[in-house]
Amino acid sequence: MTVNWCGVFPAVTTQIAEDQSIDLPGTQRVVDQLIRDGINGVIALGTVGENNSLDADEKIMILSAIVEAVNGRVPVITGVSEYDTRRAAHHARAAETAGADGLMLLPPMVYVPKAHELVKHFRGVAQHTGLPIMLYNNPPAYRAMIDDTVLGALTDVDTIVALKESAPDTRRFTDIRNVFGDRYALFAGLDDVALEGMYLGAQGWVSGLTNAFPRESVELVAAFQRGDHARAMAIYRWFMPLLHLDAEHDLVQTIKLAEQVMGRGSERVLPPRYVLDGERRAEVIAMVEHAAATRPALDVVRAA
Repeated sequence: MTVNWCGVFPAVTTQIAEDQSIDLPGTQRVVDQLIRDGINGVIALGTVGENNSLDADEKIMILSAIVEAVNGRVPVITGVSEYDTRRAAHHARAAETAGADGLMLLPPMVYVPKAHELVKHFRGVAQHTGLPIMLYNNPPAYRAMIDDTVLGALTDVDTIVALKESAPDTRRFTDIRNVFGDRYALFAGLDDVALEGMYLGAQGWVSGLTNAFPRESVELVAAFQRGDHARAMAIYRWFMPLLHLDAEHDLVQTIKLAEQVMGRGSERVLPPRYVLDGERRAEVIAMVEHAAATRPALDVVRAA
């Protein structure tokens, strides 16, 4: 499938069974529900998919199950989050064989590369696959910055086509557009600056909280794209308390708990993460229940 780098691409959850095994039917079910609710693409095995808590075989098993469930309805992009270039290239090849339509490529885990090393890492993976690649910039999480020097050194790599921008400074969107024009398709990567990112040039949104509220997420982006800014702003203001959860260290647990409260999946996670408890759990449940009770009627949304 040719990837149309536009719209809402949720970072989907990997469902976990009570015995801590991978729940493939459950994972397929939540992905199918998201597609039925109108999302434009799937990000498999991202942070919310607990990529780094899985071994290599599990990753391909989960990706294959997601590809099967999607059945060509939307593109499937898979996270490539490995310790080194060799492992990343191996996963990229395996993902292509498993039927992925594109890759979301992260910097190497643990080791913090210098700019020239980061360029070589991205090139090293790209030369082992024909799939289109979205780079993932998240310096607070991974301590590596995909800056203009790195992006400039990769302009000749035709398969590197998009950038998920998760730096908290939204000025990055304008700076990238000013330097590179439309060379890279930009995606907002932090939920609570998604609308700002779209105003500044992002074509799409890689989202976490879409897992719990997909229809509202889709309508938010659709309203912006058709120029109904009052509608987009109303949905965004309603959504914002939950969207802030995406920027917290426990985002995987909070997103999966929100998904469970909304009857869409399970909160179970893989170690070293554990389900929320105590005040934090009660706080998140209350936030989700309030959002559900006050969710905008999508056919009559008005600006707040």
